[in-house]
Amino acid sequence: MPLIRYACTHCGTWQPGFAHAPPTGCPTCLDVRNALPRDGWNFQTAGQVSEKLTTRWEQTLPGIWGFACEPTFGLGSTGWLLRRPEGNIAFEGAPWYSKPALEYLEVMGGIRVLSASHPHGFGALWQLQEHFDPLLVLHKDAVPYTKAFQVRWPVDDFHELAPDLTLHCVGGHYEGQTVMYDARTRSLFCGDALKVDLDARGRPTALSCHKGFHYAIPLSHGELRRYRAVFKQLPFENVFTPFEFARGVTREHALALFDRLLEGMPHTRPLSLEELS
Repeated sequence: MPLIRYACTHCGTWQPGFAHAPPTGCPTCLDVRNALPRDGWNFQTAGQVSEKLTTRWEQTLPGIWGFACEPTFGLGSTGWLLRRPEGNIAFEGAPWYSKPALEYLEVMGGIRVLSASHPHGFGALWQLQEHFDPLLVLHKDAVPYTKAFQVRWPVDDFHELAPDLTLHCVGGHYEGQTVMYDARTRSLFCGDALKVDLDARGRPTALSCHKGFHYAIPLSHGELRRYRAVFKQLPFENVFTPFEFARGVTREHALALFDRLLEGMPHTRPLSLEELS
C-alpha cells in the first residue's frame, strides 16, 4: 500500500500515512511542549500544501540564506542555508520548499550536509533529502522524532560538520536538541535554546528560554547549567533560531540570562537585553 506524507496545519510537522486515511493525530501537538489545535486536526498532502504556500528567501548575513513561507504555515519555521566552498550546509527546514526555491538551491550548489536542532525546526527536511540527497546528520536522541525522513548519521554530543562549523548537544527543551556554531561568522544556530523577542523593526529586545513555550514550563537548574557549559565555549554575536534572526545577541547576553535563572526559581519571562548587558 503506497504511503504519502501529510502536514499538520497547526504545527507544520510532516509524517507519513496511508493514502486512503489521514493520520489520527500529530505527535508534535500531542507533546506537552506544543499546544493542541483548538478546532481539531487538519492534515494536508504535499499537493495541497504546494497550492497554498509560496517560499521566499533572503540573505541575512554574507553567505547565509533564510527560506520561509507565506502565508505562515504551522509554527512558521525558517530553514537556513550556509553557502560554503567545500559544499553547502542546511540547518532547520522551511515548512515547504516550492519548485522555484528548490531550483534556486540548485543554482547555489545544492546541499552537501543537512541537519537540524530539534522537531520544531524540522519543517520539510524530507523535501531537501529527496531532492539533493545530502548527508543527513542528527543527534542520536532526536532520531525517534524523524519518521518523515531518514537520518544517515546519528551523532553524539559533539560533531564537526565542516571546518569551523560544529554541532553541540544541549538537550533541555528537547531530547537531543543541538546547537550549530559557525566560527566564521560568530553565529549560533541555537534551536529553541533561546527565544528572542524582536521589535517592529526586527531588532532584538529581550531573551528567554523554556522547556515548553505554550504552557510556560521553565527549564530545570540542571538543564540551564548544561546550556551554560556549552554556550560558554562559543563566542557568538549573532543568533539564528528556527523562527528569528537576531544580530547582536551575544554569548554574554545568554550567559547572563542563565545566571539570572539559576539564582532562584526558574521562569520563562523575557529579560530585556539592557538587563542582561
